[in-house]
Amino acid sequence: MKFGIIRERKNPPDRRVVLSPEACQKLLVKHPEAIIKVEPSPIRTYADEDYTNLGLSLSSEMIDCDVLLGVKEVPIEDLIPNKKYFFFSHTIKKQPYNRELLRAFLDKNIEMYDHEVITNEKGQRLVAFGRYAGIVGAYNGFRAYGLKYELFNLPKAETVTDQNALIQALNSIELPPIKILLTGKGRVGNGAKEMLDAMGLQKVTVADYLSKSFEEPVYCQIDASEYNKRKDGVRGSKAEFFKNPELYQSNFTRFTKVTDFFIAGHFYGTGAPYLFTREDAKHEDFSIKVVADVSCDIDGPVATTIRPSTIAAPIYGYDPRTEKEVDFKATNAIAVMAVDNLPCELPRDASEGFGDAFLKNVIPAFFNNDENGVLERARMTQNGKLTQRYAYLQDYVDGKE
Repeated sequence: MKFGIIRERKNPPDRRVVLSPEACQKLLVKHPEAIIKVEPSPIRTYADEDYTNLGLSLSSEMIDCDVLLGVKEVPIEDLIPNKKYFFFSHTIKKQPYNRELLRAFLDKNIEMYDHEVITNEKGQRLVAFGRYAGIVGAYNGFRAYGLKYELFNLPKAETVTDQNALIQALNSIELPPIKILLTGKGRVGNGAKEMLDAMGLQKVTVADYLSKSFEEPVYCQIDASEYNKRKDGVRGSKAEFFKNPELYQSNFTRFTKVTDFFIAGHFYGTGAPYLFTREDAKHEDFSIKVVADVSCDIDGPVATTIRPSTIAAPIYGYDPRTEKEVDFKATNAIAVMAVDNLPCELPRDASEGFGDAFLKNVIPAFFNNDENGVLERARMTQNGKLTQRYAYLQDYVDGKE
């Protein structure tokens, strides 16, 4: 089995990689029958020499590889026919901008395996960058807070070497006694929590958060069952909410009345109620002034997120009265950080974490006849057709949706 580590070609450039040099070395030790070729890259977080120094070979020709590993979408003109590809294709939700990419998989007889649908038997994702999105998103949120109120000026995350350096920077600032709300307890939410805990911030219960004042900055982490309630007043459950979100309505505004800084690290599913609307944000008792929207659903559950921001310009302002974008330092503005590719700002840490998960959960499937069905569940296309699991995309391919 010959694996190819391909160069990232999408713009803006992404410096992450599926397998670091050390991860490649681990793969070859465990599976000596495997071969790895690395395509040279001028932007990758690891220099070409980092790979060659560990005995790995560089090659601009990937055509003899069986499996090609990348992070972001491969431009259609660079796809090699009749190969197995792994990357985030952004097609499984019928994203219109990538319809032609999915068609290209079929036309070029490519077996496409999307990182987003690499799961275990229970449907739980096995490889993801979510933790690093939470880590960087929380940091960027504090940076936005400091800039809005001119309290401190943290360096941009992309200029800092790793998570430890981000934590060190955060521990150099002094916060007023603000209330920080964090939604989500998955990879993203818990990644953000790592940063709050590393700062030594006190975590408080929902009851205390809603009813008490504090002389120091505090945070509260909540999940879907705490910011949604059943419409009929019957006590619900998190499992039921994810199964039947239409039975629920938002119970989030009780938090908007006491929150200064909101970190959105939740998962938002189709049919679920919005956390807060544009009308909610107009209320006089709406106290949120800084939003770090790590989830970044545009015009969705977090009404202040009207567009994604960029690593180059990560913060914009939202005026709740006019519902328009303004300078984030304006008195009435809510500062919004909504970068949609946050792990790119911590490329080395993100690559190492992703690679460890890929080595543990995906690579063995190539050598054990896919005994746990990992490859079968993630295989979107085969023999020029959609696989049965992804047949729902046929209308999307045909242009009917």
